[in-house]
Amino acid sequence: MRKTNDKTLKEAIDQMLQVYKIKRRYDETGIITAWPGLVGKSVANRTKELFIRDKKLFLRIESSVIKNELMMIRTQIIEKINKEANAVLIEEIIFL
Repeated sequence: MRKTNDKTLKEAIDQMLQVYKIKRRYDETGIITAWPGLVGKSVANRTKELFIRDKKLFLRIESSVIKNELMMIRTQIIEKINKEANAVLIEEIIFL
């Protein structure tokens, strides 16, 4: 039986991430790790650089064809990432 102030491990970790102000960085790292699942392996394999800064996702894609395709669906990618993170992590995608 749980006491009223007992927390699950997930709740405790979430609270710690908030207290130390590292939740955003933790979520951003999760998105980078999840990139192949979000866009597919063929796109992920051609992604040469991927990082997040100030709610902007910076991408360097080695294939101009894939880069153009991603440009056309950038809003869907942003929605997918934010849904995966359960927060607004990305507001813009910038291609390098």
